[in-house]
Amino acid sequence: MESRILQLIAALRASGVRISLAESAEAFSAVDLLGIQDRDQFRLSLRATLIKDVKDIATFEKLFPLFFGSGQPPQMGGNPSDDMTPEEANMLADALSQFGEQLRQRMERLMNGEQLSREELEALGRMVGLNQADNLNYQDWMVERMKRAMAFPQVQKALRELMEQLAQMGMTRERVEQIRQMIQQNMQGMQEQMEQFAGQRIAENLSERPRSENIDSLMNRPFNALSDADKQLMQREVKKLAAALRTRIALRQKRAKTGQMDAKATIRASLKYNGVPMEIRHKNRVHKPKIVVICDVSTSMRFCSELMLTFLYALQGQVRKTHAFAFIDHLESISEDFSGSNADEAIASVLWRMPSGHYNTDLGWALNNFKDDHMETLNTGTTLIVVGDGRNNYNDPRIDIFSLMSRRAARTIWLNPESEFLWNGDSDMHKYKPLCNDVLKVSNLRELANAVDDLMTR
Repeated sequence: MESRILQLIAALRASGVRISLAESAEAFSAVDLLGIQDRDQFRLSLRATLIKDVKDIATFEKLFPLFFGSGQPPQMGGNPSDDMTPEEANMLADALSQFGEQLRQRMERLMNGEQLSREELEALGRMVGLNQADNLNYQDWMVERMKRAMAFPQVQKALRELMEQLAQMGMTRERVEQIRQMIQQNMQGMQEQMEQFAGQRIAENLSERPRSENIDSLMNRPFNALSDADKQLMQREVKKLAAALRTRIALRQKRAKTGQMDAKATIRASLKYNGVPMEIRHKNRVHKPKIVVICDVSTSMRFCSELMLTFLYALQGQVRKTHAFAFIDHLESISEDFSGSNADEAIASVLWRMPSGHYNTDLGWALNNFKDDHMETLNTGTTLIVVGDGRNNYNDPRIDIFSLMSRRAARTIWLNPESEFLWNGDSDMHKYKPLCNDVLKVSNLRELANAVDDLMTR
């Protein structure tokens, strides 16, 4: 119990609550005096001794149940087949047989009301980057990633199809509705499990975070797990990284200036010396790439794209030509913003013209805009870069247009902050990937910087 109280105090401090050593000692004294048998009394004794400012009460109330539980485990329903007739059970088995093995197993698990084991929750947490998250504002986002990893969107769609199939097979409306409600209750229970686990893990991460965060750890933290203060640090750091990259790339280009020996040109030049090769000729080697970059600046991708644009702005001297575009539900050319001398102003102008909001991302329509107005920017000397998560909100992904763009470009590189195991639901990445030369994961600043360095040296 003492260790959990210390963890709570550390998490409160990491969240900005000022707690002195004397106040910590008072908290332990209050617990010794009042005990822990009455949960509400225990909570109030800690709050009274640790919280001195009314604005910090909400932070305490959010963290306390993550360390000491809510006393209310997730509610899971029973198995809808328990009171079915043999005929109804056969209908359910037949209807389930139409789905693939993995999807069927997950649906059957929901029907049985099986909770996730601790090991499964730990594995999910590792997959979605929960172990690096230490900001409670991103609890819901982490839960959404866990649900995607568990294929919740596909399961929900399959369940709707299952209900329709059972009704067509003759099962009564009352029984179909009973099955639907019980499965929904079990899905809600599993989601509550994920919410509790994600909250507890983030709270524990908070309690373990050093008081002063160093930039190395921030560079490895997922973009969507960064606080506003962290993002400000990242924006300063990306300029330093871009300056270092610019120097390194310029040096590599200078060293490689001579290019490959051109055997045919060397032989032709040797004719005036009776065939003796006196002058070695080299092929003209293009060191500075031409880039077309398309950035998703919707809410989920905004910060990653902002950092990518900062890199490109700083590397203009090492690029022959950059055609830059941004999109949410339509495409806009932002190349003209890069003609000034102030990177912050240029990027701020782009983000101001395309504010984030709750309207749907539509990459397919953005690709259609590109085909109509900007296809001439692509040729055999161009590198096409897409920065986005490939999520189209179930709109037409326009694979036909992306295929044409990929064929016109010398190479196509996709930078995506999501791991491949999260490419489900409204993600069309499995359709885009075969058309790319490479798909690079860029979930944090270190990975993004390495990807940009790699792009500029190929």
